[in-house]
Amino acid sequence: MFNDLPKFVFLTGKGGVGKTSLACATAVNLADTGRTVLLVSTDPASNVGQVFGQEIGNAITPIAAVENLSALEIDPEAAAQAYRDRILGPVRGSLPEAVLKGMEEQLSGACTTEIAAFDEFTALLTDDAVTGRFDHVIFDTAPTGHTIRLLQLPGAWSGFLEEGKGDASCLGPLAGLEKQRARYAAAVDSLSDAALTRLILVARPRASSLAEAARTSHELAEIGLTNQHLAINGIMPGQARGDSLAAAMIARERSALSEMDAHLAAMPQSRFELRPENLVGLEALRRMAQPADPQAPASANALPDLPPLGRMIDELEGPGKGLIMTMGKGGVGKTTIAAAVAVELAARGHDVLLTTTDPSAHLTETLAGDVPNLSVSRIDPEAETQAYRDHIMQTRGKSLDAQGRAMLEEDLRSPCTEEIAVFQAFSRTIREASKRFVVMDTAPTGHTLLLLDATSSYHRETLRHAGESAARMTTPMMRLQDPEQTKMLVVTLPETTPVLEAARLQEDLGRAGITPFGWVVNSSLAAAGTTHPLLAARAATEAPEIARVRDELAPRHAVVPMLAEDPVGPARLRALCGGEAALA
Repeated sequence: MFNDLPKFVFLTGKGGVGKTSLACATAVNLADTGRTVLLVSTDPASNVGQVFGQEIGNAITPIAAVENLSALEIDPEAAAQAYRDRILGPVRGSLPEAVLKGMEEQLSGACTTEIAAFDEFTALLTDDAVTGRFDHVIFDTAPTGHTIRLLQLPGAWSGFLEEGKGDASCLGPLAGLEKQRARYAAAVDSLSDAALTRLILVARPRASSLAEAARTSHELAEIGLTNQHLAINGIMPGQARGDSLAAAMIARERSALSEMDAHLAAMPQSRFELRPENLVGLEALRRMAQPADPQAPASANALPDLPPLGRMIDELEGPGKGLIMTMGKGGVGKTTIAAAVAVELAARGHDVLLTTTDPSAHLTETLAGDVPNLSVSRIDPEAETQAYRDHIMQTRGKSLDAQGRAMLEEDLRSPCTEEIAVFQAFSRTIREASKRFVVMDTAPTGHTLLLLDATSSYHRETLRHAGESAARMTTPMMRLQDPEQTKMLVVTLPETTPVLEAARLQEDLGRAGITPFGWVVNSSLAAAGTTHPLLAARAATEAPEIARVRDELAPRHAVVPMLAEDPVGPARLRALCGGEAALA
């Protein structure tokens, strides 16, 4: 595992890269060598208790089967709710309901959850009476650079908001934190101390995952967190054994690793092989440090029905027009699924517009040149976001002092800002869906839609000024809420964390009055028909996640196979729609 670890260790990375598995395996490894260890999870998808087979919860709990190891699970959703109650409780009954509703929405986004979780674990990080009992404290998930910068902002956040200087997405959650500023300063000092803390960036051996790790690394380095270590998890081991999918995975991983960011490549690294099993239980965790066994037998779990994407497109096709939007966390393949749906509809004779934020110009060129009935537009997220930031700073920011402008500038670095800017660009094409299919890659979250609706008041103001004609008007929000006009597709992977994140996204949309049309489970080994022993074993572990999507979460679902070749170009994109038959 990792060598020469300092007292505090933080693991960070996108959902599904294996942070919890690595954190648990590292904690067990250290405890087995006689070190006293506290494992702390602030991950909303935490399954630490499941991994060790015992209840943990929000109290330091000894792990019965591992001497020297204790664990603590901080529930960020519970922390966020307690945080919202603490801020809103004193003003309930004294403010109009509409104002309260707006405040609640400001406190419902990802920033609130992360800040509330940070509030919990900084109390732990700065409590020597607690941490002094342990040689190592391992945190499963670390705060983002954006959150740390927010907490470092000067001045009184409450005053900034009360004076009406801002109504942005991330400053709201900061309103109740003034009393904790000294504690946050101490926590950030600890994070910056290389002798005390190490940040481990966890990534998969894929170009997109490594690029995300590089962005995170640069962002953290800019605020002084430079004691970083790269952990590349899930590398395909051994030989392809005649399996085309295994051979393609090995080739793609080698290419991604050889072409990774130079700064990332120069960083201290640890590499971990893809395992044939889910890392649940002590023996599996201890095997993490050993080579994977390519002969490992597949699980006895029976695979559920795997309906192809083409079956879902049969239903999408019915009206002959409409708006189809793909949404999901980064790295799940939203762009690929959007392109596959667009190509299939065009191949069936429909007039289709595919609009995407995908920076891969070769994909756009391939589709535009070779697919009849399909036109493509591409939105540059960086350009749209910068234009939006410039507009806000020139309007709302011009009357602020230097401190106020610094606060507004940091707030505009929120992920919500990009969602709003890109969605505004997308909105210009929504009217096209009244006469043909419009397939949009990357939809905003429910929180962002509600925030955009609240801050712009577009929906309400349009109806108020319309008078008698209101009944005939359709605003962008109304179109998104109308299942006859808009079909939302939630895209996920057949793994525990991505499925949980997608479920939370669906709940978020529900608050905005939007019900997804269906779920697409992407990159499934089970649907690929692989014969490689290791991949076949991994395929069997997908069964409970696909069953959960089918039985508990999705009104309808499709399972898309992982392909041996990158799904670029019409033929390969259409192969994603047809299941195993298309791969023959």
